[in-house]
Amino acid sequence: MKHQIEFRHFRYFLAVAENLHFRKAADALYISQPGLSRQIKQLEDNLGVQLFERHNRKVLLTKVGAYLQVEIGKQFKHFDSILNHAKLLQDGVDGNLRFGYVGSAMQELIPNLLLKFKETHPNILINLKEIDNKQQMKALLNHEIDIGFVRLDRVPNGLEVKTTKEETFSLVLPEIHPINTSNFKNLAQFKEEHFILFDASYSQSYYEKVMQIFDDCGFSPMISHSTVNASSIYRLVENNFGISIVPTSLQKGYRMGVKFIELTAITQRTTLKIVWNSKNTNPVLRSFLDIL
Repeated sequence: MKHQIEFRHFRYFLAVAENLHFRKAADALYISQPGLSRQIKQLEDNLGVQLFERHNRKVLLTKVGAYLQVEIGKQFKHFDSILNHAKLLQDGVDGNLRFGYVGSAMQELIPNLLLKFKETHPNILINLKEIDNKQQMKALLNHEIDIGFVRLDRVPNGLEVKTTKEETFSLVLPEIHPINTSNFKNLAQFKEEHFILFDASYSQSYYEKVMQIFDDCGFSPMISHSTVNASSIYRLVENNFGISIVPTSLQKGYRMGVKFIELTAITQRTTLKIVWNSKNTNPVLRSFLDIL
């Protein structure tokens, strides 16, 4: 006779799917290994599917199991978000909003948006986390953040996007560099220099756009260092390890021994976008999107 599927069955399944080991999963759940195996068997029988391939020394997810791990995992995160929101309401807080962002978004855009949002929603908790574009896409799809601020040309299906700011690029030089705004002609003046750039992992589309700048200037850059952190770029430039190209908005918020030349004559521009998951039911998110 089939047993009724309960919430715990799915929690047990996710634990085994994560560990791929019944004993380790049982220890994490504080239940016996035979009891866990029995619960998983009940779940498989009720669903009429095989979730795991069991071998003497290892456990593997079947295609069905791998699919359910992703989809049920998403639902659990969504459910956790609902419960957390309920707890905040119980504590007298109207809710929370989780931001992911690339560094340049913190110079003006995010502070300005939050100041405006707080005027009408003063009792909201805001969580801010600086992470790269690729990680933000994953976090949005997995409901780990509510809003992302990215520099990407395209986003995955299921995500909504709004362009907020298109801006120029700027050249970053050490303060003592002989070229400045008065004698700057074009980027070809720097073809013998070493460049320090944002790594391609920061955003592949952003990286390709920067490479287009060099292509149009007729040379390939000598890249000495790559990083995903603007302050690291500026510190390296300041200490004469090379020069760089960054979004112009990144001129603000840093006090280091560097200077900037805005590249207004080139055609390339970089765009900061706001991204969110269309399936996100966080009521605070809806309120925040209204101010956009």
